[in-house]
Amino acid sequence: MSNTKVDRWLIDSLMDIDFYKISMLQAFYHAAEFRLVNVQWKFACRNKEGLDLTTLIPDIEHQLEHLCTLSFTDEELDYLAKMSFIKPDFIEFLRIFKLNMKFIHIHSDGENINLRFDGPLLHVSLFEIYALSIISELHTYINCGGFDLFVAREKLAAKIALFKTGEDLTGLNFIDFGTRRRASKQWQEEVLKTLKTELPGAFLGTSCVHFARTLDLPAMGTMAHEWFQSWQAVTRLAEAQKAALEGWVREYRGRLGIALTDCYSMDSFIRDFDDPYFGKLYDGLRHDSGCPFVWGEKAINLYHRMDIDPLEKTLVFSDSLDFPRMIEIWKRFKGRIKVSFGIGTNLMNDVGNVPLSIVIKMVSVNGKPVAKISDEPGKSMCEDLGYLQYLASQYGIDPTTVKVAK
Repeated sequence: MSNTKVDRWLIDSLMDIDFYKISMLQAFYHAAEFRLVNVQWKFACRNKEGLDLTTLIPDIEHQLEHLCTLSFTDEELDYLAKMSFIKPDFIEFLRIFKLNMKFIHIHSDGENINLRFDGPLLHVSLFEIYALSIISELHTYINCGGFDLFVAREKLAAKIALFKTGEDLTGLNFIDFGTRRRASKQWQEEVLKTLKTELPGAFLGTSCVHFARTLDLPAMGTMAHEWFQSWQAVTRLAEAQKAALEGWVREYRGRLGIALTDCYSMDSFIRDFDDPYFGKLYDGLRHDSGCPFVWGEKAINLYHRMDIDPLEKTLVFSDSLDFPRMIEIWKRFKGRIKVSFGIGTNLMNDVGNVPLSIVIKMVSVNGKPVAKISDEPGKSMCEDLGYLQYLASQYGIDPTTVKVAK
């Protein structure tokens, strides 16, 4: 490790990943539309001002090389096999599954990291979370010199105190969504153990499959933007969102039924979802961009129009949350619809440092651009403005309002 600064492996299990990556991978594996699909993913950092991220590259490469030596263990596969919606043939696919360095392309681009994963969808999709976790933890220890555990614990204790010493928050609950941007794997484990002990009624579980298994917590998650984006390349563009919704139903038959709404904006989602068929099969909706209050009101109105009691459905809020914001949203909607929250960076990287706002998003399928538009312009990610504008036009969005995020 002569050119590296971190002397331990940051990922030592392929289960150290968000659960929705596993659920989406199974859906891709079973969908005939994706058997011959190649994709490209691209890394981006939204807040790198003043940082030369290229100093992390030797360590990133070294950690990814180790990642590509890992396999799912029999014990891990036995854990997944006990989930009723995970199929035996997919378990056998995972048994022989390995990541491969030949699909990784990384080099410096000024002070930026140019990192891409390019290859068959089934063999590069999982790289996303592992790579983000690696980069986030390397940032903690190389750029920030680690963190003060006393400060981190104080910040966590203040969050817990809101539930114990403040106003009555009975009924408010949340999930850990912080794997991809955690300060460190060790800190995530400590946070989860603490929450399990201190807030057993409010803390529902984690998106991290490894810690769900090892700490006996529920594994939480359904789908992400890649599921919707990938359908842009295998069906008519104007029908891609509805095809993705139908494809998920085909795979899971109403289970794992929280639908992500913002790949093409909430208004276009409502247009495609406004059918009791979807309304009854899906358990609820997930918010990931735009004003949560406007979005929540639109969701409730949608269920009313479908003659569905909103109290039978769940809204999951997961966009840049902290605990005060979570409480504010919960107060707005409690008693009107079931509400839950997925908290990421503020839960797992609130340790006194400035965490990186990093993403890795799918940018092409079979050599053609794909994109998400989002309800927040800064969250759009596409390398082809012409395509992004055409996509917007297909989903009732003014093409002049969209832009390629820097």
